[in-house]
Amino acid sequence: MNAVTVTDMSNTFVEHSFIINNFVVMVGKQIQDSLCRVLGDGVQYQWRENDDKIILPDASIICNTRDRKNVSLTGIPRMVMEVLSDATEAYDRGEKMEIYRKAGVSEYWITDWRKKQVEIYLNDGREDGTTYFYLYKTVTEENKDSLQLTMFPNLKTDFDELFLL
Repeated sequence: MNAVTVTDMSNTFVEHSFIINNFVVMVGKQIQDSLCRVLGDGVQYQWRENDDKIILPDASIICNTRDRKNVSLTGIPRMVMEVLSDATEAYDRGEKMEIYRKAGVSEYWITDWRKKQVEIYLNDGREDGTTYFYLYKTVTEENKDSLQLTMFPNLKTDFDELFLL
């Protein structure tokens, strides 16, 4: 049996959970009649691109929930969101982002409740077949009307609803 490493999240503020829940509710009610699902933190993914290690995004949108290995999903979510905290920021911007890139996640949001901003990264391919994330846009209070899921353009997202604390 594989051991699962659990990161101590004791330094995570309640605002971290508010953002995740706001996103899940906002998107979930819009896709409830589709094949896709929005999932909050605690849902495990396990990919061969990550040596079958368990990874737990803060929130994700996946359209192939039937792909499973025990209690973990093995399908690739189209979108993942991480909410920054002091304890996880370096990991979310570094190793975790790289795992998502290698696995093939198309859209990655890094959400900072302290700054009230969302960085939207998109996964693109190079001529040699490798992929990379590039910063598509940063959304703040000044341009909040531009907050939009790129992979799901028909879904409405609301900056103020996301950051309702």
